[in-house]
Amino acid sequence: MNQASGRIAIIGGGPIGLAACAHALAHGLDPVVIEAGTGVGEHLRQWGHVRMFTPWECNLDDHAAALLKASGWLPPGGNACPTGQELVEHYLEPLANLPELRDRVHLQSRVLGVSRSGIDVLKDKGRFEAPFILRIGDPDGERDLLAEAVIDASGTFGQPNWMGAHGMPALGEARRAQRVTYGLPAVLQEGRDRYANRRVLVVGAGHSAFNLLRDLAELAKAAPDTRVLWAIRGESPARMFCGCADDPLEQRGRLALEVQRLVSDGRIEVYPGVRIERLEEGADGLFIHGEGQCLPPVDEVIVATGFRPDLSLLTELRLELDPATQSPVRLAPLIDPNVHSCGSVPSHGAEELRHPEEGLYILGIKSYGRAPTFLLRTGYEQVRSVVATLSERAA
Repeated sequence: MNQASGRIAIIGGGPIGLAACAHALAHGLDPVVIEAGTGVGEHLRQWGHVRMFTPWECNLDDHAAALLKASGWLPPGGNACPTGQELVEHYLEPLANLPELRDRVHLQSRVLGVSRSGIDVLKDKGRFEAPFILRIGDPDGERDLLAEAVIDASGTFGQPNWMGAHGMPALGEARRAQRVTYGLPAVLQEGRDRYANRRVLVVGAGHSAFNLLRDLAELAKAAPDTRVLWAIRGESPARMFCGCADDPLEQRGRLALEVQRLVSDGRIEVYPGVRIERLEEGADGLFIHGEGQCLPPVDEVIVATGFRPDLSLLTELRLELDPATQSPVRLAPLIDPNVHSCGSVPSHGAEELRHPEEGLYILGIKSYGRAPTFLLRTGYEQVRSVVATLSERAA
């Protein structure tokens, strides 16, 4: 028997990767989860202090939850929205520790590249008969793993966008790493000493920025010399608050209303129309320049401008990506952020997610490329469809 027969290599031990493992087992396949972190849900842990916008029931995969319930696990109840850390502790860790999954999840194992065994991206002959080969780095060195199919559910949180308005780093951005943070730092917890009584600029116009602005305003209550500045590309923040009172995701709407109030009260200084070009160090702090503008000097910058997929490990495989969103071409019109929000993205599956490289699927938030419209519930539907398709192929 081919040693890759039935094996599905799943890159990433987050909610989507573990759900894929559970579904693959139900179909009699041989899944292996390869997780770079020291524990499952590594990306969620990095924003573990942040509360999600959807309640518990929307963040659990039905099949994975059924496996857990059979072991005596009690699902968190009510309409509460979990934090990232709560989702890890009360769902992902128990799931990964089930006897069925425990030996299939390999931690501290980073996928360095994926190809076809003995075949590079240019070669046609025998391409789809050859197994996938994954180069994996772990504390013991490097090794290769063969697989019949690959699911990349490695997420995007480790690949933040730059603050430069043109998509590249602003001039001087990389050299100011000691003053610039990306993503969602815990400004009220581990980052408190760093940001208290400092001039802090938040760059970005999404809900990650909203979380940071609210927390920094809260920090300013206890540390009154904290100054909160907010730079956005749009000409006014008003558009971002439209409809927030009627948001179908109550937690998200409440957050937007709170930030709107903080802006109205003057606790957040808004600088609209900022298209950042360069950063310069001055005697009074860090100066942010953009198209003839210069913002007041700051001590710290937090960049919350979204994330992008790291596709470097898939360069030897044949992908078909939309040039704008960097998502699979058939998925792109369904998730286009110019048209859709999270709640309006239609269900989709293996057909929309396929690539010319047969047996390769990118799932979860990474499948959305740069689009910010992902919900876990949609990702679980991706898993169900793709694993069923892989099972049919293996039959």
